[in-house]
Amino acid sequence: MSVVKEDSTITITYEGKLDNGHVFKKINEDEPLTLKLGNQELPPTLEKELVGLKEGESKTVRLSPEEGYGARQKILVQDLGRETFGDKITPKPGMILSLKVEKDGEMHQVPATVMEVTEKKVVVDYNHPLAGHHLTYTVTVLKIK
Repeated sequence: MSVVKEDSTITITYEGKLDNGHVFKKINEDEPLTLKLGNQELPPTLEKELVGLKEGESKTVRLSPEEGYGARQKILVQDLGRETFGDKITPKPGMILSLKVEKDGEMHQVPATVMEVTEKKVVVDYNHPLAGHHLTYTVTVLKIK
């Protein structure tokens, strides 16, 4: 029987939970995920934990924020002038917007979550929504190529 290796293509199901029990992602058997390890479709630490598993085996892995999506960074929470959005968008708390930011002299589209809206400003958070959280994944390997 084959086992998962560092460069395997695998088909899996999984459930990802926060410490408070909230399920942030669930991949069921009716629509499993097929991925090649090393392509960063899952956090690298999680991928490493799957190495050695056989088809049909399951494993539960808890990742620290640093092993998942990183620690939350206060610098990534920013105030933008309301005029930034013009008349096309009416930002509301909880909305996820695709905003242009400059990095290393180039413009990039990045997601940002609207945290607060006032008459003059919009507070946006560029942190990944799962940043700063411990993540627990329960993964089952269905197939190994």
